[in-house]
Amino acid sequence: MIDATAILDSAEQFRSEILADRRNLHRSPEVGTCLPETSAYVKRRLTALGYEPEEICESGIIASITGEDTGRCILLRADMDALRITEQADLAFRSENGAMHACGHDMHAAMLLGAARLLRAHQNELKGTVKLVFQPDEEGFTGAKAMLAAGVLNDPRPQAGLALHVNSGTPSGLVLCGRGTFMAGCTLFRVTVRGVGCHGAMPETGVDPLNIAAHVYLALQTITAREIAAKTPAVVTIGKFSGGEAPNIIPQEAVLEGSIRTFDRELSAKIMHRIGVIAKGTAEAFRGSAAAEELASAPPLINDPELVDSMAGFAGELFGERSVYPLDEGGMGSEDFASYTYELPCAYLLLGAGTAAEDPRFGKPMHNENVVFNEDILTRGAALHAFSALKWLAGE
Repeated sequence: MIDATAILDSAEQFRSEILADRRNLHRSPEVGTCLPETSAYVKRRLTALGYEPEEICESGIIASITGEDTGRCILLRADMDALRITEQADLAFRSENGAMHACGHDMHAAMLLGAARLLRAHQNELKGTVKLVFQPDEEGFTGAKAMLAAGVLNDPRPQAGLALHVNSGTPSGLVLCGRGTFMAGCTLFRVTVRGVGCHGAMPETGVDPLNIAAHVYLALQTITAREIAAKTPAVVTIGKFSGGEAPNIIPQEAVLEGSIRTFDRELSAKIMHRIGVIAKGTAEAFRGSAAAEELASAPPLINDPELVDSMAGFAGELFGERSVYPLDEGGMGSEDFASYTYELPCAYLLLGAGTAAEDPRFGKPMHNENVVFNEDILTRGAALHAFSALKWLAGE
């Protein structure tokens, strides 16, 4: 039997190292697919622990540890990329480089490094192999696909996958376990509207792309309002509207960028098609042109019910049943770990990172320049990764 108390005690012994890893990563965030400092740091830490880390794609790192070679393998995944946000949180280790770990990916990487320590300490209890995966560009929805294309599921192939994500606004340490389709798929898109630039005093001599883009923006809202059943979840959001450089010049071009979120890949494709049709038709009605393109996407995230139930049970053993909250419905947020869930049974769990009732600094929205996560959960996340892997491999 794998001893939950022993795992928790070991995690507490490594608290200072896990905390240092988190703060070092937080100070120097990097965005997107190229994370040279972050990946180098992770490789150094893994090498110091006796692992042989391998970079299988740009900034994508894997490392494995085997106890008794039973042929069983489980994948543990953490993301490492940050966001282009200027941090405002009042932290001694605040980022100063114009990027920020406002989604907690520094927490995830530190917890998985902590799990690597725990697994090394309990290697004699491993009944198989644990594959540790540190991934870039979750935010841009290209990281998971790049890792899969590079062969992250090969040599050996895992039979299960686990990922954790901190969740601001949820009580610290509470583990949220969702079964089935737990998160929406997301398609990021761009609509480029083209007109004819001219002087603002003589608009009749040009074609105003800003006017066209405004009409496109309004027309796109009718997709969810009038083309999709009210009981079918779907969200179309425009988060960027840009065009022009001077107040007295009608520009040549305007750009809209946004996202589609649904629980159905076919519905997302239908909406993307309709965005293109509406943009083109609207632009032509006003003497201009428009084209829509997909920038990136992640499918809906499907948690394997049986595996989630197992992971929920392991969390209950570690922290007590009151620290586990089962969910049968997911939210409209998206996560590129979803791509793994179509390749093997997976469990994606949320770990509460604090509420304002616990501490006024906690509980702000994810992706907010002032968000602060409770670092006390770092050892819990490391323990949950390691314990779940040990238990699952042992078939307990």
